[in-house]
Amino acid sequence: MGLFDQVAGALAGGQTGGSNALLETVMQMLNDPQSGGLQGLIQSFQQGGLGDIVNSWVSTGQNLPISAEQIQGMLGGSSLGNLVSQLGMNSEQASGGLAAMLPQLIDSMTPNGEVPQGNDLMAQGMEMLKGKFFA
Repeated sequence: MGLFDQVAGALAGGQTGGSNALLETVMQMLNDPQSGGLQGLIQSFQQGGLGDIVNSWVSTGQNLPISAEQIQGMLGGSSLGNLVSQLGMNSEQASGGLAAMLPQLIDSMTPNGEVPQGNDLMAQGMEMLKGKFFA
């Protein structure tokens, strides 16, 4: 089962466009300078005790999995609540989708095991993911 199938399965009833909306929302989050973008998210995971997991996504080795419960713990109520209200899904669906999507997404955005420096991660990330998520 591919990543797109995992994400789609995590969304309630296979809502049309739900996984695309989740991907777009995550890319906006990773590009948000107020939250520190990709580097800020990586630091949050490291400071939250999930450094081994997130470091595996950045490195060139195999990606360690993350659970929906760990995502909920990392994002907290307000961030996850904002995501839930934006996408019209419950917190379990959103955190499950993120757990399926974030490892490969961050891995794709950190070529050669390095966090890219630049102001437009969204454009870079969407360009890298075109062939992976969209036909």
